Amino acid sequence: MFLSNSELYYIINMKSMKASAPVIDRFDLFTIAFDIVISIIGGILVNRLIPLLKEKFIKAELWGYDLNKRNSRERKIAESQGVIAAGIFLVLMFVMIAIVFSEHLHPESDFPNHKFVEYLAALLSICCMVLLGFADDVLDLRWSVKLLLPMIASLPLLLVYFANYHSTTIILPKPVRPYLGQQWNLGFLYYIYMSMVAVFCTNAINILAGVNGLEVGQSIIIAGSILIFNLIELQGICFEEHLFSLYFMIPFIACTMPILLRNWCPAEIFVGDTLCYFAGMTFAVVGIIGHFSKTMLLFFIPQIVNFLLSVPQLFKFIPCPRHRLPRLDPDSNKLNPSEVEFKKKDLKPLGWLMLRFFSLTKFIRYREYQNNDNEIMISTTNFTIINTVLCWFGPLHEETLSRILMLIQIVFGSFLTFFIRYYLVKFFYDS
Repeated sequence: MFLSNSELYYIINMKSMKASAPVIDRFDLFTIAFDIVISIIGGILVNRLIPLLKEKFIKAELWGYDLNKRNSRERKIAESQGVIAAGIFLVLMFVMIAIVFSEHLHPESDFPNHKFVEYLAALLSICCMVLLGFADDVLDLRWSVKLLLPMIASLPLLLVYFANYHSTTIILPKPVRPYLGQQWNLGFLYYIYMSMVAVFCTNAINILAGVNGLEVGQSIIIAGSILIFNLIELQGICFEEHLFSLYFMIPFIACTMPILLRNWCPAEIFVGDTLCYFAGMTFAVVGIIGHFSKTMLLFFIPQIVNFLLSVPQLFKFIPCPRHRLPRLDPDSNKLNPSEVEFKKKDLKPLGWLMLRFFSLTKFIRYREYQNNDNEIMISTTNFTIINTVLCWFGPLHEETLSRILMLIQIVFGSFLTFFIRYYLVKFFYDS
């Protein structure tokens, strides 16, 4: 984990300003309380709107089947319901603009233009990704488009960062300082890194999906972890950035909780790609503008592992089917890992190495057999954490599988991150 020099910027410029004053004043407490109140109202609205609107989505042909259920073809389930949570979230954040900056509206106040621009740029990026997510649900966009548009959507954030901070220096960990020095100025590469953070966050949740409650469940756990981290850091020097993050995380959790309750097994709605991109960009926004993008990525440890596990199929080293969902056994009503089959002679050397590596590390299972044409075939489980869990634990009911995946997110995405952030970090940095 590398630390940006922007933290040092705040330490130097804010220490003297906040040394004699309370870190959180009464107005900040009021804005937090107001944020909580309107977030509760927003959550109630989302919960009321879902049953009112889901039939309209079905009439608009935005529906799907729950393939992991018996007789799944008998019931149509509304898709893209994440757009309801995203819409209410944006309304709440627009209302918060007037509250957060209300103390600076009188003539004698020095209006914080840089903070105002950050807030607007953050909302603009989130709006762009909500639009992309809904467009993907309707038009089924190609992966190349899904990778390109988050980079474009992150441009407002990067321009604001350039205008307000323009710090691209990272502090190197202690073990490498004798060889590489104490700090590096990455220059333009730092902006590429932040853009890649936005691309990763918006796609990582979408890749780790396929069972009821998983997309929105992992999003709420990540948001809750960020919220706890913000509350801890409110007592620190960079409290304004964490206060900024709180304004986003509180309504996010409130607006997505009703989605989780209705998307949990057995699902009555599907969240669609809209929620995945909305959640991912919201996390990227608070991580970049809040200056804790490295810590925020630690909350994505399960998603990072899932991405690395998916690389062989995402980059076509191993054949990748259209869907990698678990396979339902109707007799036992349990899920089994899904598989893909291909000829061994079609597998290139690098693909074979990847297959052997993930097999030896128990992330996948594969077998070789001979078909009727005497050709050697390979049948392997698909390269996702969902299928890995099924390989480890055997066939599971969908709800049990979802609970295990949520537990993995809590342990390795939340607990491990706080352990690294507040204990292991002292072995790599001075403070």
